[in-house]
Amino acid sequence: MMRCLAAMLVAIALAGSSVAQAQRAGEMKIDDQSGYEPDANERVPAAFQRQAVFFHTSEPAGTIVVHTSERFMYLVQNNSRALRYGVSVGRDGFQWAGLLKISRKAEWPDWAPPQEMIERQPYLPRWMAGGPGNPFGVRALYLGGTIYRIHGTNQPHTIGQVVSSGCFRLVNNDVIDLYDRVHVGTKVVIRHAASL
Repeated sequence: MMRCLAAMLVAIALAGSSVAQAQRAGEMKIDDQSGYEPDANERVPAAFQRQAVFFHTSEPAGTIVVHTSERFMYLVQNNSRALRYGVSVGRDGFQWAGLLKISRKAEWPDWAPPQEMIERQPYLPRWMAGGPGNPFGVRALYLGGTIYRIHGTNQPHTIGQVVSSGCFRLVNNDVIDLYDRVHVGTKVVIRHAASL
């Protein structure tokens, strides 16, 4: 009986080790895991935490200005001030500039990757209901008639990085804050670099 039990324990340990090795060998990067939910200890880097800053612009209060080269998004306020949010931006080949308006807002948005994304990453789900593991996070602000969004993320460590397919990611607490401050029709200006 003891031999049988010992043999079973060895077999379970070996099987577990093989499974773990196989998972590590074929493991996707965390950025590609659509159902990933962050550990409670994951935090946005200090430099990219939300804060009030001096911000000189000719844009009126209430406008969102994104500086992709800096990895910051600004919500313009009065008196040369803005709320600055750290963001993730499009990786090489997926950065863009333009002038749009928020066309729609959604809480716990569903996610359906566009066909272009599925062609590049065929392992992605074709649709995912809104919820804690959804890559859009807790809120989404839709940019005009484009496929691009300002949305939350379940991957705080990506803030300040060039990792997206053209969308702008904020940590969930920040996208909730922004969502509550803006409305449909808000002007959004996307720039590659700050203008002097």
